[in-house]
Amino acid sequence: MTAMLPRVQEPNQSLTCFVIGPIGDSYATNGTAEREAYEHHLRIFEQVIAPACQKYGVVAERSDCIPHAGDINEQICRHVIQSDLVIADVSGGNPNVMYELGLRHITGKPTVHIGEHGQLPFDIASIRTIRYHASRSGLADARRDIENALEVGLRDGFEPLTPARVLRGIEAVDGAPSSSEDCGKEDEDSPGLLDEFAAIEDGLGEMTADMEAISKTIETIGALTEQSNTELVGLTQANAPASTRLAAVARYAQSISVPAEELNSTAQAFAGKMSPLDSGVRAALGLVEATPPGERDEEAAEFLVQLIDLAASAEESMAHLSGFGTAADGLVGVSRYLRRPVRNITAAVKQVASVMTCVEDWATKARALTLTTE
Repeated sequence: MTAMLPRVQEPNQSLTCFVIGPIGDSYATNGTAEREAYEHHLRIFEQVIAPACQKYGVVAERSDCIPHAGDINEQICRHVIQSDLVIADVSGGNPNVMYELGLRHITGKPTVHIGEHGQLPFDIASIRTIRYHASRSGLADARRDIENALEVGLRDGFEPLTPARVLRGIEAVDGAPSSSEDCGKEDEDSPGLLDEFAAIEDGLGEMTADMEAISKTIETIGALTEQSNTELVGLTQANAPASTRLAAVARYAQSISVPAEELNSTAQAFAGKMSPLDSGVRAALGLVEATPPGERDEEAAEFLVQLIDLAASAEESMAHLSGFGTAADGLVGVSRYLRRPVRNITAAVKQVASVMTCVEDWATKARALTLTTE
């Protein structure tokens, strides 16, 4: 039997449940995707989640219903961390939801996952999730499933998820829950919080190395391009025949073919590291934010600096890459010899651009947290 978290229910105590999930835009025009998303998830909250919680005296609340004035981001973080229960609608893998969910997971407090059929993110596919269909009967079934989950959890305790077990040394094996007298029996190889930070930093270090490699490859291609331009200008001024100029273009295309492939390959590696790192980085940032500035250790400070440095490096490389990619697009019509290297360069631009938003989000949060310590 898997180790369980203690029950949260106390006599005569009103429990709180914070609901995280896509919100949509209540002010959007009727018929737009944003307005439809708002209506859909409001219906899930009002017809499924809130009634299920109410049955057990649990007060459910969404972020757009927080009555107190203040910084909404801070309020959400506090609710995610401090609420007795969290019910998370993971439909679609919304980035904000995944960030808040990662932060909640590390607290080790009770969390119930729900999600619409066909819209569950693969990243958390291994975690038990109450699935629902957006039909009348489907929502009724989902409400009953949540009621059952709450009944069992409030009575017997909630099962801790992997992040909580890792950080607290709770083993997912048959036997009793860990206690202070069993600390010596924990798996010596089980990673702790510092190990998790180190793993994230290693991944960020690899991304930084990828960006440096991308920058060097861009410089190589740029130098070869400059040489080719000089040659072509000379041939044009000398009124060289088209066949001679075409031969020069073919030599240029051949010279950049290998670095263009390397550029695309490195960019793919850079983008590939984002998926497994994003949720971990966002959860780590949440932990740093939840720690009073005076109590943050040196590792946390170095972690924030690493995020800021990575964003600066990525922004510089992206500027060069985007400019070069735009110029390369114009070469496609010059000769068929250029099409393959240009495709690789264009693909590299898209790969790097796809992760820049996340990297910039990390850095923005890291800068804000760095300012709080000064």
